[in-house]
Amino acid sequence: MTNIFSNLSKVSDLLEVISPESRLEIMLVIGEGEACVCHLEAKLGYRQAYISQQLMALREAGLLDSRRIGKYVFYHLAKPDILELFQNAAKIAGLDLVKLEPTRHEKQCACPHCTPAISNSILIENAY
Repeated sequence: MTNIFSNLSKVSDLLEVISPESRLEIMLVIGEGEACVCHLEAKLGYRQAYISQQLMALREAGLLDSRRIGKYVFYHLAKPDILELFQNAAKIAGLDLVKLEPTRHEKQCACPHCTPAISNSILIENAY
């Protein structure tokens, strides 16, 4: 009979990776959508280098995936079920998280989400 506690290290490792508040914030901002670093900077107020470090840790843990459009990298949750974990943890802590929705971009930048014309030209350039 397998000991139920023998695999708890995986759960512990997951909780350790997501425990820094900044990583939770990043995943909540991404929510069910996707975001590039410039939008995470605008929303959270952290420096680009710091956000990139946190994104790397989340990617290495298998929690984030990314896709590239030209020079822009867009991050999305590899395991969207983690949002349910956050909702449940918030309830246990006596908080009520608002419904998690795709990121709303507050600042205009040159990324393809903010500038569709750039997006189309990048896609056309990359097609050839």
